[in-house]
Amino acid sequence: MDFVTLRPYQEEARLAIENEWNEGRRKTLLVLPTGCGKTIVFSMVAKDSVDKGERVLILAHRGELLQQAADKLANATGLGCAVEKAEQTSLGSWFRVTVGSVQTLMRPKRLGQFNPKYFDTIIVDEAHHALSDSYQQVLGHFPTAQVLGVTATADRGDKRNLGEYFDSIAYEYTLPRAIREGYLAPIKAQTIPLKLDLTSVHISNGDFALGDIDTALDPYLEQIADEMLAAGCMERKTVVFLPLVATSQKFAHILADKGFAAREVNGESKDRTEVLDWFDQAGPGSILCNSMLLTEGWDCPSVDCVIVLRPTKVRSLYCQMVGRGTRLSPETGKTELLVLDFLWMTERHDLCHPAHLIASNDDVAQAMTKAIEDSPGMVDLEEAEHKAQQDVVAQREESLAKELAAMRSRKRKLVDPLQFEMSIADADLVGYAPSFDWEMAPASDKQLKALEKFGIYPDEVECAGKASLLLDKLYKRQKEGYATPRQIRQLESRGFQQVGRWSHADAHKIISIIAANGWRTPDRFEPATFVPEGGLR
Repeated sequence: MDFVTLRPYQEEARLAIENEWNEGRRKTLLVLPTGCGKTIVFSMVAKDSVDKGERVLILAHRGELLQQAADKLANATGLGCAVEKAEQTSLGSWFRVTVGSVQTLMRPKRLGQFNPKYFDTIIVDEAHHALSDSYQQVLGHFPTAQVLGVTATADRGDKRNLGEYFDSIAYEYTLPRAIREGYLAPIKAQTIPLKLDLTSVHISNGDFALGDIDTALDPYLEQIADEMLAAGCMERKTVVFLPLVATSQKFAHILADKGFAAREVNGESKDRTEVLDWFDQAGPGSILCNSMLLTEGWDCPSVDCVIVLRPTKVRSLYCQMVGRGTRLSPETGKTELLVLDFLWMTERHDLCHPAHLIASNDDVAQAMTKAIEDSPGMVDLEEAEHKAQQDVVAQREESLAKELAAMRSRKRKLVDPLQFEMSIADADLVGYAPSFDWEMAPASDKQLKALEKFGIYPDEVECAGKASLLLDKLYKRQKEGYATPRQIRQLESRGFQQVGRWSHADAHKIISIIAANGWRTPDRFEPATFVPEGGLR
């Protein structure tokens, strides 16, 4: 018996994960934005494993996350948990699910007590941790276990890194889709013109060194507080992320002097629970400052403004910070999340900005970031992403104009994949790069035959991952009634534009008119400017 009813995408995710395992991809990923119920999903996956008589290990790196996982599992499924932490052990427990601290389990003496086949399923909350030595020690001890890694983000860089261990992404639910379907709050970004100098900040362990950031940030704190007043933070409920505790405490005092109801919380705060309870009940004008304490495992849905004063290159960390404000809170009148983005002066172009929350690739992110910086006020991220995606596709089409023109004039009946992806203006296809081993393998005969049946010229499809993505897009377009590849080839060879955004019905109608005219385009049509009756979709 299930104690909760899964949302449609959560059920899709549950089935997709188990399908990956059944097909032999034993180490798979679930990508769900913060606030979309990742713990609920993996709890149901854990229950399905237990129902088959299997043992499940849920790995986490903090005690609070272990307790949260145990509580959610009990609420969602009714299952109890054994605990592998400090002096507590799961050995000898009749519970089939164990929540385990990686710091405890990684110890050779502790790990050696377990038979390598003891756990059948291992779930890694915050999958990016799975690449660390401590997690690898534990995972490597159970080589036959099927593994699920859960993460809030998997852009191209993340996928490439995670692809070193994981075999596939079982299911990805994107932030824009979550917003469109009403599960998360719309996000607006605003660039604050204050320029903070990061040129002297060093890199440590792949990210900006916290001590250097702290030193660079300190002279600007008064100005930042003034900019927050100007941006309307007095009418919002704000969380601020800062590099070090001392700076966080100092900034809270500065904000209080400006009239904000500001408090600070950190890992050593004796009044931590009291402060968090206060903030939970607080209204507009309240600000909670913290030094990276609240990146995981803390929820306050009424937060409607997030400020990141801890610049980072790590997208997963950035998404965790901003994710503290993406949840819905209709009871408090929340309509959106505002992300205030300061202009960090740095020669490094891999600094995370609001665009990286939803951008499909680096080109789109750069175009979005420039557009947001050039705007005088708030910019809706979805709208900015849509415009940037169109611009990036248009720029690429311009640079490939001669190549595309040659493709459109070819006499072959099948459509070149590049022509198809440019016609449908799909950033996922345009920016595709294989990450997992199976993606890099040649396309299978089955894939190639399916592509040819759809009207795609298969010889130009370079790998299995690209073939899989193309087929996913084609099946979806077929279901939604878009123009087919053959219709695209036929009409674009006659000069019609953006046929990939036409409906199947509109494309069929125009082709029928042309056929009835002896396969000559009627003079009443001007292909270069023609827009079908149904418009572009």
